[in-house]
Amino acid sequence: MNMALRSALLAGLMGLGAACRPEPPPTDDPPEPQAAAAATELRDTIQAPIDKAKAVEEDVQKAADARAEAMP
Repeated sequence: MNMALRSALLAGLMGLGAACRPEPPPTDDPPEPQAAAAATELRDTIQAPIDKAKAVEEDVQKAADARAEAMP
């Protein structure tokens, strides 16, 4: 009987502990985004070769046009 009483008390305490919710943090200031710096670096790393290709595109087109005019 002593073991059953202990089990019942333990279950009751666990139930009360689970019912308690932690206090939410104050919402005066929104949290600052933490992933912004990493996202910017990743975006810049991906965008760099695209920008380089766009910068060279005009020169490549001019060379192709000159080659086409030079051919009989």
